[in-house]
Amino acid sequence: MEIKAIKEHIDQSQMRRYQWMIVGICICLNIIDGFDVLVMAFTASAVAKDWGLTGSQIGLLLSSGLFGMGAGSLLIAPWADKIGRKPIILMSLIVTSIGMILSAFAPSPLVLGILRFITGLGIGGILACSNVLTSEYSSAKWRSLAISLQSTGYAIGAAGGGLIAMYLIKDHGWQSVFLFGGVVSAVFIVVVALLLPESLDYLLVKQPQNALPKVQKLAQKLSLPHLQSLPAKPAQQAASKSSFKSLFADGKAESTLCIWIAFFCVMFGFYCILSWTPKLLTGAGMTPDQGITTGVWMNFGSMFGAALIGFLGTKFNIKSVHAVFLFLTAILTITFAQSITYLSLAMVVAFFLGTLANGTVAGLYAITPTLYDTNNRASGVGTAISVGRLGSIVSPLIAGVLLDANWAPVSLFYLNSVVFIVAIFAVLKLRKLQFARQSQQLQKV
Repeated sequence: MEIKAIKEHIDQSQMRRYQWMIVGICICLNIIDGFDVLVMAFTASAVAKDWGLTGSQIGLLLSSGLFGMGAGSLLIAPWADKIGRKPIILMSLIVTSIGMILSAFAPSPLVLGILRFITGLGIGGILACSNVLTSEYSSAKWRSLAISLQSTGYAIGAAGGGLIAMYLIKDHGWQSVFLFGGVVSAVFIVVVALLLPESLDYLLVKQPQNALPKVQKLAQKLSLPHLQSLPAKPAQQAASKSSFKSLFADGKAESTLCIWIAFFCVMFGFYCILSWTPKLLTGAGMTPDQGITTGVWMNFGSMFGAALIGFLGTKFNIKSVHAVFLFLTAILTITFAQSITYLSLAMVVAFFLGTLANGTVAGLYAITPTLYDTNNRASGVGTAISVGRLGSIVSPLIAGVLLDANWAPVSLFYLNSVVFIVAIFAVLKLRKLQFARQSQQLQKV
């Protein structure tokens, strides 16, 4: 049985319980990531008060973790194309756990910033590899939904992080929030080691040592025909290498550039809104608890947004749906800016803004793996996420500087709405490229 036939069998078959279990584990990994990433946003007011930090200094702390995520996605994730997805996820979980636990004992802002960077390295590796695993084990019909549901996990972790932070900070200080996240991350090292399989695509294409028994075991669980031996490697395998250059080869240059632009813009706007909303609302006159509560409502909305765009992606072209989500996000960002002095209204708008904004992120995670092959899929996804992380790093820094320069909080939301509009053009270009490739394939037939 050839590799292409095996992939087609998975694409065309119904999703089995074992495949949904894999998706479920990846969702849990994203829950941990959501908590670990936004823990700094929910503890920002307490940390600033404890150490007397300015807006720019808090912006640096917020960006340090995001910078680590970008570095992890760029430098660690591509190794998954060489040594496997599962080993990278395990290593990344170990790094994340250590970084979170040590953050609870940070004696100064500098040390906390360094530890947030280290934690981000691990999160970046987890995000890219879990996204690829979900894509590779999902059927064609349910792939967009599965990846979007994985993004829902991020929102669950973020929303849960806000609720847990409110409780822990009051009784145990902001340090306890980091300790909690580190312990949960450590527990999942065991879960991944025991239950998460290696990528079937990786085992078939790269064929590492002892690949055959692993493939046979997976084939049984996926109801694939029994394999007596591994299929022949793809003809281009010997010459093909997972590298930065491969992302621009074979007509992928335009797609790669467009997905980078979309990722940068979406992550810029998304993280600026999520990272700064609690503190911006506090500065606009709300209490710290009200600011956190509104941020939690935004993250509750995020859960539904990822699932919604995933469901719509099973019915319509995912890129078209994504462009609509981006447009509506830009409109609601402006609406939210006008509502931040009214608590009840702000919470309602925050919920729907979170729904749409996280939908735009989930849409990108669903689109990106489809642009690349097995040989460079983790590299393609990891590099795109890294470019997105660059946007997420820059946005809190810019926000901190602008606030220190006496910008009104509403002005930051207006800036973000423009950024989301730029992303629309990149996604529509990807849609055009997709239709052009499909037309060429039909002409060849």
